Amino acid sequence: MTKKKLQANGLWLLVMIVGYLAINLLVYTGVVDSFIENMLVTIGINIILATGLNLIIGFSGQFSLGHAGFMAIGAYATGIILQTVPTVGGFVGSIVVGIIIAIIAAIIVGVPTLRLSGDYLAIATMGAAEIIRVVINNMKITNGAAGLFNIPQFATWPVVYVLVCVTTIVIVNFAHSRAGRAIQAIRDDEIAAEAVGVNPTKWKLAAFVLGAATAAIGGSLHASYIQTIAPSDFGIMNSIALLIIVVLGGVGSMTGTFLAAIVLGVLDTVLQSFGTLRMVIYAVALIVIMVFKPSGLLGRYEFSFAHVLNRHKKEDAA
Repeated sequence: MTKKKLQANGLWLLVMIVGYLAINLLVYTGVVDSFIENMLVTIGINIILATGLNLIIGFSGQFSLGHAGFMAIGAYATGIILQTVPTVGGFVGSIVVGIIIAIIAAIIVGVPTLRLSGDYLAIATMGAAEIIRVVINNMKITNGAAGLFNIPQFATWPVVYVLVCVTTIVIVNFAHSRAGRAIQAIRDDEIAAEAVGVNPTKWKLAAFVLGAATAAIGGSLHASYIQTIAPSDFGIMNSIALLIIVVLGGVGSMTGTFLAAIVLGVLDTVLQSFGTLRMVIYAVALIVIMVFKPSGLLGRYEFSFAHVLNRHKKEDAA
């Protein structure tokens, strides 16, 4: 690893540590109350879900509407296991189980559907998510349509914060690895990528599986934090809500996904006092943003300490 990369990674690690300490200080001093803490946790879970979806849509060019289905798998794995083993070990184990089941489901769904593209793929993945929801709705172990209640709460804001950092590191490193360059080549021109030896099905499936795994993590955190889940919580509107975050931030920009999740999370919280008028104002705000910034808040722009350090080095040399 080059000196520049080490410096950039060190700066990102510093940002993560400073962010954690800053939030912890605000919680300790009472600036962050339970209401704001709920907003921060919601934003964190949405970041985990949306970055995984952005990997699928923005980097590999697959229009998926099935994210809520994989989220449901993680949520129910955690809900069922924690009601049996209500310990920290049970919580960690439930996340792992959720990830494994989501990966298996993603492979089963992905192998036949990823040969499709565009609207056809969106319809196929939406159908797959609906199948998952209906199966959960009709199983005894999941308590059917009534859902699960009194799930032990282990998903505190520090846990969510750490998992946001871990999942982001994994996804960003994947996106900038050899595999990431392969899926971006497929996104830009699948025929040309295949002509130079890139296997489209293999790499699109890899991105789809990784996105599904992060969705399961988000679902696990959601179940443990909210403590009550039902099949109706994971319908098509949940997938669309995550798609809005990806599109608003900029398709193909992880930095944009973070920014959009924060903006929408804060906006939703601020508008709570408006009651039913909240969704109208929220929708109008989205329309205005997309009219004046159709490529999203950041387009495909990605903030990088490595680029900043490289630019400063060039300026010093000049």
